[in-house]
Amino acid sequence: MGDRNPGCELDFGWLNSVHVNLPAIKWHATLLQSRHSVKKEWQAAWLLRAITCIDLTTLGGDDTASNIARLCAKAAHPLSTDLLVALGFDENDERITTAAVCVYPARVADATSNLKKLGVADRIPVASVATGFPSGQYLLRTRLEEIRTAVENGATEIDIVIDRSLALTHQWEKLYQEIQQMKEACGPKAHMKTILAVGELGSLTNVYKAALVAMMAGSDFIKTSTGKEAVNATLPVGVVMCRAIRNYYQRVGYKVGFKPAGGIRTSKDALNWLILMKEELGTSWLYPDLFRIGASGLLGDIERQLYHYVTGRYAALHEFSVC
Repeated sequence: MGDRNPGCELDFGWLNSVHVNLPAIKWHATLLQSRHSVKKEWQAAWLLRAITCIDLTTLGGDDTASNIARLCAKAAHPLSTDLLVALGFDENDERITTAAVCVYPARVADATSNLKKLGVADRIPVASVATGFPSGQYLLRTRLEEIRTAVENGATEIDIVIDRSLALTHQWEKLYQEIQQMKEACGPKAHMKTILAVGELGSLTNVYKAALVAMMAGSDFIKTSTGKEAVNATLPVGVVMCRAIRNYYQRVGYKVGFKPAGGIRTSKDALNWLILMKEELGTSWLYPDLFRIGASGLLGDIERQLYHYVTGRYAALHEFSVC
């Protein structure tokens, strides 16, 4: 990732000026999907870019050391050697990996150890969810300790989740202060992604305001969802959050990253999000230092699409290695 966001003072005037035109946002999101299409080699190139932006994730109650090992191996080698060579890469090319692996705090040490064994720890960071994921309804001291523990165990990226009740009741100053403390708990090096859990915020106006507060408090990324809510990453939400990011950059001068997560399973989904980033924020937000996709099953579908591009036929998912 790039430089960390230092944040700024909480600006109530800025927050109170926010107005979201819901019909316009929905129309624009629909337009983005309908007016753009990439095919053949261009589609293959965009899908390869999508792989390099994936935070390959496992957040199951049945996670074990062995499936963390498989996750890390898949992150280091997301495509088979034969497929890489067919796409024009050298068999030893190291450019095609996922952006990170994302696990629970209790599995950070396993992930760190496996990435070191694979010789990719310098290229694939470990991200850990924290702060009472997914609810955020834990005591603040417990949430802060969870961050510190994850960092001590080797996580260099922390995906925090906000207490949604603070946004729903418009306690923006308290939310700002909590996120500031979470950023401090990340220490001097770890980057912080703030999960807004947009499906539980009630309105797109709350989404925009929560995004602004998170950035003002020093978040390096803002993230749509935990993946556990009934509604997760949608393009209208993406438009709102990207415009908050653009507004923050224009006013404060720092580029904050964006991470959609939850329900992103197909190559078409990945392409739609990449197109959104390109249209709303520009080319610099098409790289993993400013754009991530939180996903577990997406990689398999991208692999199938690339296989079809090379061979002209679709393969079943079971023909590919799984994490």
